[in-house]
Amino acid sequence: MNKNKDVLAGLEDTMLPWLGRAMKSIDFFVLDYFHASELELTKTQFIILRILSKNDGQPQQNLAFLTNRDKTSLTRMINTMERKQLVTRVQSKNDKRINHIYITAHGMELLAAAAPIVKKAVEEIQKGISKEEIEQTIEILKKISKNINADELTAPLNH
Repeated sequence: MNKNKDVLAGLEDTMLPWLGRAMKSIDFFVLDYFHASELELTKTQFIILRILSKNDGQPQQNLAFLTNRDKTSLTRMINTMERKQLVTRVQSKNDKRINHIYITAHGMELLAAAAPIVKKAVEEIQKGISKEEIEQTIEILKKISKNINADELTAPLNH
């Protein structure tokens, strides 16, 4: 076997590396917007607050899945968010192994403060992209999600 042969030749001509690069860039871009606005919040913390604002009391395990974090990493993040008084953790009455996470009034206030910053970041990210291109991109991303059976990531939470 030739050691110099690139077994992934042609991969750069697919959507996959571009999706990865775009997401990494977006993560840093949003974080920069939060820092510039003196908002002590990460993108993942924002996502957790957003999820809880729509469906409060999520089991911690659901949040780990939805944010693609392992249990230990999410536990550390929830601990940090509790110290910042953004969320509270309540042990399930039925199963002591399950913690439900609730957004606090302060968490709702911070989410409300972050919302216009995120909207501004999205506007900047989408600058120069037509409405039709945005709609087409959304449809393509939905197809990708369907192709990899990722519907559970975008489905409303009913727990």
